[in-house]
Amino acid sequence: MLLPLLHPAASAIDPFLVLILALGVDALFGEMGPLFAGRRHPVAWLGGLIEWADPRLNRPDRGRGARLVRGALMTGVMVGGAFGLGFLIDRLLAPAPWGWGVEVVLVSLLIAQRGLHDHVRAVLVGFAEEGLPGARGAIRHLVGRDPARLDEHGVCRAGLESLAENFSDGVVAPVFWYVVLGLPGIMAYKAINTLDSMIGHRNEAYEAFGKLAARLDDAANFLPARLAGLILATAALFTPGGRPLAALGTMARDAAKHRSVNAGWPEAALAGALDLALAGPRHYRDYSVQDPWIGSGRARATPADMRRGLHLFRIACLIHLGLVVALWLGLAALAG
Repeated sequence: MLLPLLHPAASAIDPFLVLILALGVDALFGEMGPLFAGRRHPVAWLGGLIEWADPRLNRPDRGRGARLVRGALMTGVMVGGAFGLGFLIDRLLAPAPWGWGVEVVLVSLLIAQRGLHDHVRAVLVGFAEEGLPGARGAIRHLVGRDPARLDEHGVCRAGLESLAENFSDGVVAPVFWYVVLGLPGIMAYKAINTLDSMIGHRNEAYEAFGKLAARLDDAANFLPARLAGLILATAALFTPGGRPLAALGTMARDAAKHRSVNAGWPEAALAGALDLALAGPRHYRDYSVQDPWIGSGRARATPADMRRGLHLFRIACLIHLGLVVALWLGLAALAG
């Protein structure tokens, strides 16, 4: 790892090799459904803990200051706990001859290449088998928008936006933090990202309680989001009809239009690469937003665009793997 003090020197194999194997395991097997048959995925345990603590600490009768402090304490305890647990697991696994295999599985469970691909592909399957109702049923697992208010183009845009944003949040960022801080880093990142998704909302109930979680998520994804955008732009070189220069130009021009300081980068890259317009006005279950469009192409995205987006995503994952291998070899050459 880039900070070797956080990774035991006694590890049986190089942690970069652990990461490369984990990326391969995730690409082949995804979330390992059979392994967790009748059990909860590790990230779901954290989600359950947040669901338990939220109503107890974030009661509406408390003032803004109290909610801010309680939310910050909960966030600090959970992120610190995840980091500490990762550190402990790393130390316990390092001397064991089979420890590297367990770490491969753990890391693969915290990366979402296959899971994201399959969830987006399920929207295409929904279109093919049941038309718009089937696609709406599948898209509800990816976004928080009101599926009933999405037409075909809205469903396709939502799927592509989720593909771009989660390539950053679910693939590039976890790997980035494993490279920097090892198993403690990737576990702390997943805690931050899960907290942000559950309490980092900009509304009356969570604006104060989830503020630290949201700010930590912004900081943790700052570099990975921009790297993800560059990887998607590069992948456009190998995508039929892809527009790599337009992807770069759209990032430079439109990324800052997004309400998130990070999500605009991969979304703008995908919009430019596929000649689409993403984001824009959106309807959620309890509210609507009137955001600007990102990209100067068509807003009328189609299932064919989703297929091209999935192709680009697969190429991006291969490029991402190549970058990890190149970094490993480069650091090994410098050390040798």
